[in-house]
Amino acid sequence: MTIASLLEPVTGQPGPAHLVHAQDWMQGRTLYGGASALVAYTMAARAFPGLPPLRAGQVAFVAPVGETIELSAEIVRQGRNVTQVRSEIRCEGKVALSAFWLFAQGREPNAVRPADPPESWPGPPENNAVVTHDFAPSFVANNFELRFGQAKGTEHGATVRRWARLTEQHDLDPVSKLVLMGDVMPPGAMRAMQRTGPISSINWSFNVLDPESRSREGWYLAENASQHADAGYSSERLRMWDADGRQVLDGIQCVAVFG
Repeated sequence: MTIASLLEPVTGQPGPAHLVHAQDWMQGRTLYGGASALVAYTMAARAFPGLPPLRAGQVAFVAPVGETIELSAEIVRQGRNVTQVRSEIRCEGKVALSAFWLFAQGREPNAVRPADPPESWPGPPENNAVVTHDFAPSFVANNFELRFGQAKGTEHGATVRRWARLTEQHDLDPVSKLVLMGDVMPPGAMRAMQRTGPISSINWSFNVLDPESRSREGWYLAENASQHADAGYSSERLRMWDADGRQVLDGIQCVAVFG
């Protein structure tokens, strides 16, 4: 199943939609977070064609997203350079995902500061071993190729970092690919858990640093790092770099840690 097939029912028109090919993107009883965020982003982009590039997104994962959904999108404010759009996914009449998107034209820069390169650069993806999918959710095995992004035998703390790319040939635009892949890693809190238990993303806020990113052979280095974990929740920082070490996405996330 292609990602285009998943997005085909998202026409930009408000109302019900049936994600016929959602099964390959399910994570337990809900659509994988990156895929559900992409559905909401695609709804916003198709509802209002001609928007400037996406610069930021705020996504609330409220409830499980299944195959049968209802979509909506509205422009909250449209200025000379910036357009802010809200889109929602409803399931069984209740909000399952609510997203706020910031689209903005580029301007002549007054501040220029390149993002820092990743610490402990693992080398290009082809120099790292393939990650097996023995313990990964089925949506990962169905749709992604992973390679290690951290040196073996070293202390990783509460950080998970992997090279990742989509296995299918696709025609996703650069921003859609970043939205789809930005949440692919498990939370870094996984490395700090005392007992095995479920983990669930509650929200995801991110900035797109390069809306035209086209990384070599589709590889991106994705990292989730727990900044603080306690009381059943973890505050995570999510980042992505292209194959040349340029950061393309920067975000934060709240994760519920059960068990």
